[in-house]
Amino acid sequence: MSCFSVISTKGQVTIPQEVRLRLGVKQGDRVEFVNEGGRTVIRPARKSASKFRNYVGFLPPYPGGSEAWIREMRDADDEPK
Repeated sequence: MSCFSVISTKGQVTIPQEVRLRLGVKQGDRVEFVNEGGRTVIRPARKSASKFRNYVGFLPPYPGGSEAWIREMRDADDEPK
């Protein structure tokens, strides 16, 4: 399969529909260009994982439930110093 596109004056390229369908990309998606073995490959950009995702569940729940500590902190802020 060969598909062709023309580079615009801004360096933009329209990805042919057949290629977009094969890659599973649509308007607004990000793609990345990767050099693999001397060839440039276009592929859907991977979403970067949150750096904090690894720590979910690491600590035990705050005593009193997930919202109690927020109310406690807010009440502490309202007290005169």
